[in-house]
Amino acid sequence: MVKHAVILVDPPWRYDFEASGSREIENQYPTMELDEIKKMNIETEDNAVLFLWATAPKLIEALEVMKAWGFTYKTHLIWDKEIIGMGYWFRGQHELLLVGTKGNFSPPDETMRVSSVIRSRRREHSRKPDVIRTLISKWYPNSTKIEIFARQHFEGWDVYGNEVPTGVQKTLCQQN
Repeated sequence: MVKHAVILVDPPWRYDFEASGSREIENQYPTMELDEIKKMNIETEDNAVLFLWATAPKLIEALEVMKAWGFTYKTHLIWDKEIIGMGYWFRGQHELLLVGTKGNFSPPDETMRVSSVIRSRRREHSRKPDVIRTLISKWYPNSTKIEIFARQHFEGWDVYGNEVPTGVQKTLCQQN
C-alpha cells in the first residue's frame, strides 16, 4: 500500500439542520457521520501535509478530524465562491481549506506562496476549484499525492472517491 505525503480531502459531511429536505446533501452524494470520518485510516508518510475542506458550520468537526488523523492544524485558506449560497446565520459564499501537518513537513517555498483568499466561481454542488490541485502540485511536485473523496482523476495524483472510475481509484481509506 502506497503511503502519501500530500493528502487533499473533501469529506462528505452530514448536516442535520435541513428543515425542508429539498436541499439535503444526500440528494447529491452519500454522506458520513463525523465518527465514521474520524475513524478512517489514512495511510501517510511520517512527514505529511493534510489539506482538508470545511464549510463554516463544520469547522469544529474538521479540526476534530484533523486531530483524529494525527495532524496538527497550521493555517487555512478561504475559497471565495463569488456566488452567494444558502445559510442559516449568513448566506455562505466561502469554504475553508484547512492545512495541518504531521512530522516535519515544510510549507511551500516563499517565492510560491499565494494569498490566503482564492477567488474562483462556484460550479456544480461541492466541486472544488481545480486551482487548488494545481497549486499543491507545483508546491510539491515530487511528493506522493492523493485526493480522497475525489470526483475525477488528475495527473500526478492518486484518487479515492465514489465518482472516480474503479480502474483508477486507490483502495487507501479503510475503516478502523
